[in-house]
Amino acid sequence: MSVVVRQGSLEEVVQVVSAIQEFAQKETVQSLLKRLDGKTSLVLVAEERGQLLGFKIGYEIDNETFYSWFGGVSPLARNKGVAQKLLDVQEQWVVEHGYTQLKVKSRNQFPAMLRLLIRNSYLIENYEKRDPIIESRIEFVKSLKK
Repeated sequence: MSVVVRQGSLEEVVQVVSAIQEFAQKETVQSLLKRLDGKTSLVLVAEERGQLLGFKIGYEIDNETFYSWFGGVSPLARNKGVAQKLLDVQEQWVVEHGYTQLKVKSRNQFPAMLRLLIRNSYLIENYEKRDPIIESRIEFVKSLKK
């Protein structure tokens, strides 16, 4: 698989989101822009031969901290390393732009994402219990200090 990760557009993100059933709320360019408005942000997309496979969006919380807010991989591209490539490119960009930590929140209902984060040395920082428990949020942090 020759996956390319590059900076992308919110329009491309919306295309990928529409292919991911797990996302109850289908985002629009406007809803994404509302969250990113006025923030330093990074929008990445993964593609192979022009077909969009995944995305990852993050933004600055403060001078030290970048937040990996929203990401996903199309069902057709799962278990092929796409999420890992997106994570690697995001981490590299975050370090190059002077941030010293990366934060991300996920849910019990996304076990593949939880495994990916733990495998990449993210530490659990907080837990937000919800009902049903599958909706509970797990907050992670990774120090990027050299």
